[in-house]
Amino acid sequence: MTATITDKKVLMKGNYAIANAAVLAGCQCYFGYPITPQSEIGEFMSGKMQELGRAYVSAESELAAINMTIGACSTGVKAMTSSSSCAVALMQEGLSYAASDQLPVVLISVMRGGPGLGNIYPSQGDYFQATRGGGNGDYKLIVLAPSTVQECADLTYKAFYLAQKYRNPTVLLADGLLGQMMEPVQFKEYPYPEIDNSDWKLTGAKGRDARIIRSYAPLADNQCVYLEKLFAKYKQIEENETEWEEIGTEDADIVLVSFGSTARNAKTAAKICRQRGLKVGILRPITLFPFPTKRLQELSAKVKMIISVEVNMGQMIQDVKLAVNGKVPVRLIKKPVGAPPSPEEIVSQIEELI
Repeated sequence: MTATITDKKVLMKGNYAIANAAVLAGCQCYFGYPITPQSEIGEFMSGKMQELGRAYVSAESELAAINMTIGACSTGVKAMTSSSSCAVALMQEGLSYAASDQLPVVLISVMRGGPGLGNIYPSQGDYFQATRGGGNGDYKLIVLAPSTVQECADLTYKAFYLAQKYRNPTVLLADGLLGQMMEPVQFKEYPYPEIDNSDWKLTGAKGRDARIIRSYAPLADNQCVYLEKLFAKYKQIEENETEWEEIGTEDADIVLVSFGSTARNAKTAAKICRQRGLKVGILRPITLFPFPTKRLQELSAKVKMIISVEVNMGQMIQDVKLAVNGKVPVRLIKKPVGAPPSPEEIVSQIEELI
């Protein structure tokens, strides 16, 4: 595999597309520990990063990987780690520190079945892990959810940009299906401006006052002031960066809400419903944080039902319900682990619900 900018489409596995895009985005340091179904990311980086004279470390654990990434980011370089589910769980303390320290860590999380060790089948059971965070305290991670291999590449670019722009840990939340499937993908030049970080990065106090990056505030009042500043930033992210895809909602009676690979089947199901005379549209969140709450609020004023379609026991539906705030019924179509519900299964359950 080679990191290549090309206008031609190439057939590539999702994990390789992510890794290739990370290199093209300017990732200078990669630290990781192998776990299925994302191991190809580390495999790719182990060769390409060394070939380009960049830093690659096969860490001794996930704890080591996230802390190495934090250390590298504190010097202002673009740094990334990748993992999956039960291993990402081990990184939660580090992610809390990265959020508090306002460090632009990029984490690729390729979900597998759980809880516990679970299995290697695809799942969306880490929605809570990504959007709520398992670390301590009040903080938010930016979370991007691709649904195609092309988006795996495009949103990897965006993850690095948003992490740098807002000095905030950013998660690309894929799943085992996207990580392993092969689709055509194009790699164009990194489309975002580079962010000036010269005013905060640690480079050694040469001719300037020393800088300190830390998350410890010994006085409660100081911590309160700092948290208010953090959440003002999160509000700015919500206002500027919320992204979603919307199809067929103009006259819809029912709106399906689905993210990631599962949304692909939900789109097909909506088309089948239209052919059968059912006015079904779809809203696909691309950013899980920030979540498209305002748009769902608007849709809830004119539709009859909203249905969340997920490969878990019902996680995103909580954010859907919070957005809708009881204006219309919210229902769930789910499959706990494995391939998403087929379009026919989704259509059948829609017909039952109405």
